[in-house]
Amino acid sequence: MALNREVGEDVAKELASTFIEVVIAPSYTEKAREIMKVKENMRVLLLPEEKPIESLRTIDGGALVQITPKEIHEEWKVVSEREPTAAEVAGMKLAMKICKHTKSNAIVYANERSALAIGAGQMNRVNSAQIAALKAKETNNSLKGSVVASDAFLPFADTLEAAVEAGATALLQPGGSIRDAEVIECANRHNVAMVFTGVRYFRH
Repeated sequence: MALNREVGEDVAKELASTFIEVVIAPSYTEKAREIMKVKENMRVLLLPEEKPIESLRTIDGGALVQITPKEIHEEWKVVSEREPTAAEVAGMKLAMKICKHTKSNAIVYANERSALAIGAGQMNRVNSAQIAALKAKETNNSLKGSVVASDAFLPFADTLEAAVEAGATALLQPGGSIRDAEVIECANRHNVAMVFTGVRYFRH
């Protein structure tokens, strides 16, 4: 079990009441630590302090090292005629959290509660959108009313068209394509709320 916030007494009681071998979190209250001690075989780990991430790639005769800044600030900007609803914004936030850690070209369908389908590792973005929709269909996961996050800008409107066909109503992407105007026009034509973040996540 991995948590992204401090573990308090209530959560500790839940963790101690079921079979969990490892728990990791940024911090624990003293009361939580005492409660969790009753589980002798449960390993309780502390997340280390965040540091800049070093990415290493070897090449002939050397290596490439990239240091990613600790914080990258997205600046969300609504570029469509329709503003996203509160539920769509919540879904976009979740979708992008997943999207930025997914291999490119990444497309994530989600709602405010969960990821619904993921397409990744394709030669182009529209194929990722189509594959994700196909996976959702195979698992009877409806994408009607879903939102979509893309790790990089949409070079054409075809990815948006595929998302709309699958049932999506909102899309989050970095923006920055020479065809942004075409994609925005497509979003407006389909009454899709679209937001630009200004930050590109692209994992290979």
